[in-house]
Amino acid sequence: MSHPHPELDAPGPLPQGGLRVTALGGLGEVGRNMTVFEYDGRLLIVDCGVLFPEENHPGVDLILPDFDSIRGRLDDVEALVLTHGHEDHIGATPYLLRERQDIPLVGSQLTLALLGSKLREHRLKNSVQHIVAEGERIAFGPFDLEFVAVNHSIPDALAVVIRTGAGLVLHTGDFKMDQLPMDGRITDLRAFARLGEEGVDLFLTDSTNAEVPGFTTSEKDIAPVLDRVFHQSNQRIIVACFASHVHRVQQVMDAAAEHGRKVAYVGRSMVRNMAIAKELGYLDVPPGLLVDAKALADMPPEKVVLISTGSQGEPLSALARIAQRNHNFVHIEEGDTVILASSLIPGNENSVYRVINGLTRWGAKVVHKGNALVHVSGHASAGELLYCYNIVRPRNVMPVHGEIRHMKANADLAIATGVPADRVVIAEDGVVVDLVDGKAAIAGKVDCGYVFVDGTSVGDITESSLKDRRILGEEGFVSVIVVIDSQSGKVLSGPEIHARGFAESEGAFDEIRQPIIDALTKAGAEGVDDAYQLQQTIRRVVGRWVSNTHRRRPMIIPVVLEA
Repeated sequence: MSHPHPELDAPGPLPQGGLRVTALGGLGEVGRNMTVFEYDGRLLIVDCGVLFPEENHPGVDLILPDFDSIRGRLDDVEALVLTHGHEDHIGATPYLLRERQDIPLVGSQLTLALLGSKLREHRLKNSVQHIVAEGERIAFGPFDLEFVAVNHSIPDALAVVIRTGAGLVLHTGDFKMDQLPMDGRITDLRAFARLGEEGVDLFLTDSTNAEVPGFTTSEKDIAPVLDRVFHQSNQRIIVACFASHVHRVQQVMDAAAEHGRKVAYVGRSMVRNMAIAKELGYLDVPPGLLVDAKALADMPPEKVVLISTGSQGEPLSALARIAQRNHNFVHIEEGDTVILASSLIPGNENSVYRVINGLTRWGAKVVHKGNALVHVSGHASAGELLYCYNIVRPRNVMPVHGEIRHMKANADLAIATGVPADRVVIAEDGVVVDLVDGKAAIAGKVDCGYVFVDGTSVGDITESSLKDRRILGEEGFVSVIVVIDSQSGKVLSGPEIHARGFAESEGAFDEIRQPIIDALTKAGAEGVDDAYQLQQTIRRVVGRWVSNTHRRRPMIIPVVLEA
């Protein structure tokens, strides 16, 4: 089994007839999926998604893949293939198209429709799109692509087969093997078997649930649970789920129709995505069931269902604002039922529990995955992955989509089915894997860091900036302003001290004022007259005192003015 190493150097030239695979996101993390394939000097990209920030990313809206390693080669990109319409697979596409707008986009009907609304928001109107469906083949340069139906928590997901002179690659995208899916569209194991007979030289497969034994629960098992919750609820019901989870929304609508309730969407992305799904025929809305959310205020609460965004506790989402009682027109009441119909994305636990506590405080009953079967995963568990390995019988395996522990568990499953350990490659973001003469091996690494989006700013926020933000948020800051005589070096005014975040009393810093003056006087006597050096003197004196007195490490901003 191959492992990435920090001492890896940049890869050498790709050997003649070889295929190079470089993940710019999605390996070692859940999100930001983007994989670049290189053959004969040309590039193919599979997925281009975002990662959502955690609590240690204050002020960050989104995290993008790092395009630096291909930025000088964007003209070599033949196409961008999108396996399905989740944000962690399509969300960064507009940012890539800003750099080359005519990259051909390849995906299913729903995937490209969901992407289209994002492109319009970014004012990217002239993209080149190729709608494909399972069973179709299409070539872009040296890449011969075939698409295979897979089942996931969003309709129209596709696995992609990539044929080149180096061999055949099967990339599953996100998938599971639900045998009773809502839309009747199962993962095409017959196609997987056919490809296995042809010979799969490299198998890139979803690792998210590789640690989970057995098989992922079927979507249909949720319906009776929802029915029971609806039956027991005698006031308003609010259901929070991903804005792309068409199947879950369909189940909620079916339950609402059965129990004589009207349905409304809350949240801009929910309204937009479900309108697209309905228009394309992926969502069946009974006549008269759907109403405007603002109209529900005049209806009896026992006749109301709201379908909302915010299942991950996002601070500005509809559900979070409802929990804080500052939503424009939805106000939680004693006896309401809130259903969180989603799983927890790693890193979002605190945010979700904060919302649950907020809702509970106002008297709502909160039903979630921890106390009822109101959500099932969209990813294959270990039993399903074993079936795939036995059907596909790949020559080389590269686990994708997951944290390191998920990919390691997936690798162990591959080895258990007979894949040689030296043919199983565990790579992280930026690690380069070459498929040469039928064998996959690590060839080096490229720089591949986080690219932060903060409002309209893309890539300007650095780890250093985030560290400063964390200090400001957690430790506070102290500003110290001193006026120095430029000739004598004596302190003419100050120090004027202002603090935010930990010391509210104006007199809290009285005892440090004289030590600052003494330190500046001493520095002046020693010939120090540079403003920067004097500022550093203030920083050391204040920093030492705050640490000893308050056990804090705030950001200290000294200002020395000369008169």
